[in-house]
Amino acid sequence: MKIVQRSSVFPASRQEVFRLLQDVKTLQYIARPYASFVPADKEREQWQERETMSFRLRLFCCIPFGTHTIRVIRFRKDGIVTAEGNEHVPVWNHRIILKELPGQKCEYTDHVEIDAGMKTNIVWLWALCFYRHRQKKWIRLLAKG
Repeated sequence: MKIVQRSSVFPASRQEVFRLLQDVKTLQYIARPYASFVPADKEREQWQERETMSFRLRLFCCIPFGTHTIRVIRFRKDGIVTAEGNEHVPVWNHRIILKELPGQKCEYTDHVEIDAGMKTNIVWLWALCFYRHRQKKWIRLLAKG
């Protein structure tokens, strides 16, 4: 198992970041072009605690990577915990930590545990790039207002 952890200061309050996190479309926006998530079952607009959603995952929006399942364990204003995985990466446990900062700012941390067997190192390297990209895209989204 390998861990990816990355933090950034976002130009928005924790409440605003949490509001955007609730929308499934936010994940779809910030993941592109590294990944695309197309609902594989019933399409939902918002994440719900104790619910599971499945997506057809495509790396770089064009390489099929199976069905990615996201089970939401915890979804609260201070953070989110999911147990995720797919045929290629059985363990992708993701925790988002949100800390309110002075001046309408928020510290946002992605903490991800990855286990893909013999592919773990390759997946981990991809995830390092993916989460750096996601956080930069978050900052651009929030800066637009």
